Amino acid sequence: MNIDTDVTMNFFSGERKSGTVSKLFTPVRIGPLTLRNRTIRSAAFEGMCPGNAPSQMLLDYHRSVAAGGIGMTTVAYASVAKSGLSFPRQLWLRPEIIPGLREVTNAVHREGAAAGIQIGHCGNMSHKSICGVTPISASSGFNIYSPTWVRGMKKEEIPEMARAYGRAVNMAREAGFDAVEVHAGHGYLISQFLSPYTNHRKDEYGGSLENRMRFMDEVMLEVLKAAGDDMAVIVKMNMRDGFRGGMEINETIGVARRLEQLGAHALVLSGGFVSKAPMYVMRGAMPIKALTYYMDCWWLKLGVKLAGRMMIPSVPFEEAYFLEDALKFRTALPAMPLIYVGGLVSRTKIDEVLGYGFEAVQMARALLNEPGFVNRMHAEENARCNCGHSNYCIGRMYSIEMACHQHLREKLPPCLQKEIGKLENK
Repeated sequence: MNIDTDVTMNFFSGERKSGTVSKLFTPVRIGPLTLRNRTIRSAAFEGMCPGNAPSQMLLDYHRSVAAGGIGMTTVAYASVAKSGLSFPRQLWLRPEIIPGLREVTNAVHREGAAAGIQIGHCGNMSHKSICGVTPISASSGFNIYSPTWVRGMKKEEIPEMARAYGRAVNMAREAGFDAVEVHAGHGYLISQFLSPYTNHRKDEYGGSLENRMRFMDEVMLEVLKAAGDDMAVIVKMNMRDGFRGGMEINETIGVARRLEQLGAHALVLSGGFVSKAPMYVMRGAMPIKALTYYMDCWWLKLGVKLAGRMMIPSVPFEEAYFLEDALKFRTALPAMPLIYVGGLVSRTKIDEVLGYGFEAVQMARALLNEPGFVNRMHAEENARCNCGHSNYCIGRMYSIEMACHQHLREKLPPCLQKEIGKLENK
């Protein structure tokens, strides 16, 4: 990994006032990759890729997080195929964008951090107007959240889709990335094969958990073959789908064990289904006014205004909201490197989580609110980020780039200011 040694050594050289350095600021090894500390910028969608290509905004944001002390920053949700795009401003991994991605990884490396990229396919979470074809999934059906009809993948299409993940890994290496994170959660394509809610197939890819894992198995074989011995392979997976009829821990621990057997270097323990339980992933309330304010499609905007609260129910936020479930995985997989994600906003809670034996932690909203949060945690034992959990950043990211309302140049209209204030004062 091309990281400036002086930057890394300087980061470790300072002791905190107490005279000790917490586990948080010790190096951690993930496969062939060693990170300077145990923090990772989670692969939260940035919305900073107009034309499905990297932009100066994307580079500037990840460079700011790297300069802020992160161990590794992860570029979000790069689709392995055009059919896997769910947003107009989403990254699509293809040869012509490799030079632009190389600029991003070079900038991150110069700041002393590693660079990861999340690869995936949205499956049924798209629309023909975005991905160019009828959206595909494990099974046919209708996705009310797009809204669109969805086509179940033909058996003969599945091996080629798995190979697309392998090609994405090779392109990620060429672009200078140190790690890939395979997205196998949140109700996207691999998750759609894993979950009985979306997988109603009658062939060897459906039915039993063994069968539902078959597509994931094929993807991982291609990914690990392409990764070789010089790229870290991380997998983001669900501990629960977050609703009745979805996957629960009794099955997802089996998925985790299979990923360990296949050779994944680390697992990110998440949960939720974007098309069924979106706020189970992020917690809190969806700011409906912010969500609809930035939408272009008038009928979709009207529909969300009328039914948004019912379609996207709130789930209470609490710090480290996935910890109880994650500890069950820590017990069940004692030798597997596990990465905790979900609601970390303070140094105190991060130290607690790492104390339970997790190898690293991921954060997203805390770093959008404060890109230098890791450096501040190094300096302040009781550091806590100033995120108010209104989820304004999430409301706008479906239409334009993700941004924290506290750092906007433009003034928000009174209706959005009122909504943010109400949500943050709950």
